[in-house]
This record gives sequence, C-alpha cells and structure tokens, in this order.
Amino acid sequence: MTALLEIDELLDALESGLRRILSERGVESPLLIGIRTGGVWLADALGKRLGIEQPYGELDISFYRDDFSRIGLNPRVTPSSLPFDTEGRDIILIDDVIMSGRTIRAAMNEIFDYGRPASIILATLIDMGARELPIQPDVVGRALTLEAHQRVKLRGPEPLRIELQESGQ
Repeated sequence: MTALLEIDELLDALESGLRRILSERGVESPLLIGIRTGGVWLADALGKRLGIEQPYGELDISFYRDDFSRIGLNPRVTPSSLPFDTEGRDIILIDDVIMSGRTIRAAMNEIFDYGRPASIILATLIDMGARELPIQPDVVGRALTLEAHQRVKLRGPEPLRIELQESGQ
C-alpha cells in the first residue's frame, strides 16, 4: 500500500488543486490554517510550495468538538494560534485526513469565533469518505477506502510520511 500513499505525489495533487481553485476564484493572498497536528505540518509544506509568506495559523479544536463532554479533555491540548485577522479574508483550511466531517465543523466554528472570513477552501491529504456531516473538501490528495481494521496516519513533521496501521481483525 505504500506506493498508493507516496507523500510527494499527494502534496503535488494538493498544490495543483489549490492553485487551480485560487485562480478560478481570483484569490490572491489566502491565509493558511492547519488543524493540529497533521494539518499544521501540511500547512507548512503547502505554504512553501505555494509561496505564501504570511505565517500560517494553527487550530487545536479540542474544545470545539461535539464529543467533548463524552471524551473529556485531551491532556495534550495547546492553544490555537492565528497570527492574523480572519475577518473578510480567504482561508485555506488544511487537515491530514477527513472522515466524518466533525473535525472540520469544529475547526470552522473556531475560525468564526475569530472573525467572519470571506471564504474557506478545505484541503485534505486523504479523504476516507465516511461522512456523518455534509462537509466535502475542495481539494484532496487522494480518496482512500480501507478495511474496518485499518487506519491511515500522517507522521512528521520531518520527514512527512503516511503510515497504514492495522488493528486486530
């Protein structure tokens, strides 16, 4: 499966897809926001590839999750950091894997607490397609279907790599 998940090919797909959408929409100076942790690593890589010089933002959506009351606080929660004003700006929101859509919903809720952006473009490295909410990425590195006992995990930050994890069947 490693050949299917070559990180450089996935980043190339994200970069070209983002360039196309930015051009189509006439977006000239987008802000990048990565969802911790994999989305932050991807925001760094994509910012360099796209020539975006403004620092990227980092979201820790732990307090915005709709299952917060059930699962409690992750002991590694760190504050979000948005070193810019989001009001009226075009945002590229980046996550490593999209599955149910709940993480993205939480991230958008947090972004709107900082201000109302003009637009949000959603980019994700891997789309698992198991939506529980009607949230779809604008750009995807690769859509992937795994067995119930398999998971995909982005590791990094240097080097970025994708691991296929198998649990007991």
